[in-house]
Amino acid sequence: MLTSNPILNLFGRSPIKPLQQHIAKTTECVRHLMAFVSAVLNQDWQTATTCQKQVIDCEHQADALKKDIRSHLPKSLFLPVSRGDLLAILTTQDMIANKCKDIAGLIMGRHMSIPNAMAAPYIELLTSSLRVAELAHTAVGELDKLLETGFRGEEVILVEDMIDNLNQKEHENDDIQVIVRNALFAIEQQLSPIDVIFLYKMIEWTGDIANYAHRVGNLLQLLMAR
Repeated sequence: MLTSNPILNLFGRSPIKPLQQHIAKTTECVRHLMAFVSAVLNQDWQTATTCQKQVIDCEHQADALKKDIRSHLPKSLFLPVSRGDLLAILTTQDMIANKCKDIAGLIMGRHMSIPNAMAAPYIELLTSSLRVAELAHTAVGELDKLLETGFRGEEVILVEDMIDNLNQKEHENDDIQVIVRNALFAIEQQLSPIDVIFLYKMIEWTGDIANYAHRVGNLLQLLMAR
């Protein structure tokens, strides 16, 4: 465990565990968003309201963790990894939670109806975005072991493989996003222009969840390369 590291003991608490707790919370936000969208597709607005509150509460908890990490992150030169690198990972993780709140707020605020023709591919897109977020969560969960091994050996190979898988799943997410956009394009003449604009925005933001998770993986890979 990192707490056994004498340098970390000398210069304050390790920021790694809180960083891991934060990405766990942001991934939880995506799961709550899944439940929210399911309720919306069933036109169950009462359940959707409850699920939206869970998304908001989860985002607030992630925000509180972010602020706590920032305020307690050691400024010492003896921090085993760059303070800037950790802050970049933290900020990107937080964007996942923010985007979940934005999507739920957009849908609820407009009482948006997701057309049947694009419902199935959209759920596939959201599920794919959750999968990418979970992969980023798993990779960040290895950061303490990476530090223990000095970013060498089999642990690095393991995390590199995780990031490769994350990259592949994010590319698949891009492909699914194209399918959802095409499904919407095929029916957009049947919808009001305003609804079409916000449906495209919903699709874009859902893809952003995977993009931010992918960026977390890239930042972790850069951390290992330093």
